Amino acid sequence: MDLKAGSLAWPVTLEQISAYPPISQDEQCDIVVIGGGMSGALTAYELSRQGYRTIVVDKRRIGTGSTCANTGLLQFCNDKMLTACIHTFGQESGVRFYTLCKQAVQRLFDIRQDLITDPELYERSSLYYASTEDDVPILEQEFNTLSHYGFPVEWWVKEKIQHHFGFTKPAALVTHGDAEVNPFRMVHALLETSVAKYNLRIFEHTRILRHQSEKPNEIMLYTDQGHHIKARHAVFATGYETQEMKRDRNAVMESTYAIVTKPIPDLEQLWHKRMFIWETARPYLYMRTTPDNRIVAGGLDENTTIIEERNRMLPNKSKQLVQEIEQLFPASAPIEAEYAWTALFGSTHDGYPMIGPHPKYPNCTFVEVYGGNGTVYSSIAASMIIDLVENGTHPDADLFTFQRSNHPSPPH
Repeated sequence: MDLKAGSLAWPVTLEQISAYPPISQDEQCDIVVIGGGMSGALTAYELSRQGYRTIVVDKRRIGTGSTCANTGLLQFCNDKMLTACIHTFGQESGVRFYTLCKQAVQRLFDIRQDLITDPELYERSSLYYASTEDDVPILEQEFNTLSHYGFPVEWWVKEKIQHHFGFTKPAALVTHGDAEVNPFRMVHALLETSVAKYNLRIFEHTRILRHQSEKPNEIMLYTDQGHHIKARHAVFATGYETQEMKRDRNAVMESTYAIVTKPIPDLEQLWHKRMFIWETARPYLYMRTTPDNRIVAGGLDENTTIIEERNRMLPNKSKQLVQEIEQLFPASAPIEAEYAWTALFGSTHDGYPMIGPHPKYPNCTFVEVYGGNGTVYSSIAASMIIDLVENGTHPDADLFTFQRSNHPSPPH
């Protein structure tokens, strides 16, 4: 599957990139994690840290799938508002989901203390503005819902937005306790730490061709090098490519676009507290800064998965993203995109990720953290993984089960 195209910003931020060999003999372990992106790295870190003999395999190099296209915004708010989650799933489920997201961001900060490489993980707040006057009532309702359930949020009127940012929007809610991360550095930091401290083993350029599980607590995975891995359990953290293995009716695939600008002098003075910026319009525009004073901007999603269409639109989408930045921050102009890419983007019809076992695949757990908050969902999945492996369930498993029945059916 062609996951992304264009010039990618994150790999050049890591001077020395660890390399791992392809598999060269039959192997045995407790847990094998297929996929060396963000979800696989967090899962492997948690498993190996708890003493499980863990192997990670990736058909590419580590972190070079969708992780390279991840723009590194970590928020407890989601594309689906808390109010909408409550309407769809009920109060208990909606509030629990948002609580898990907030805890997941904090868990990443706890993990950072253990890492041997700096992942460039920093706490940030988010400005979520109403794109039009018509969006103010629904945004204010969301502010009231978040406040009611104790989430750290403020309501900003037009004048306050203009005072702090210089641009004018009808209203905004500001959330606290979010974060930004360099996703490529984070994945390598997680895996390097797991190798150095917790005996994780990693094999790059190793494709799993097939697997079979005919006994309880045993699965055999066969590689393209002619070797096999025998394990108690397999965790498939293969991102959007999981849809090539099994189609999920709840999955939605689109294309998205992003740029990273050249460094901008005095960005600190232009951009209030380096907050994230996003909006109520759909598809929405979002922006963040980087430690070296660049702007990351993304969005302008298109409802296509045709590679040629997606790639053909990249130059124009890149120009549009530059124009969006210049409209908000005219004093920063001229803006120039140094990196620009397009990528496959997955979400779900009902707004929750999919995490857990699947009835057709014994001794397997699937981590399908689809949605605009994928790294946060990966952190949730990693916190659940030991219970899912050992017991096939978790106290929060029903939120993310593949068998949940209350998501809308996809259009025919």
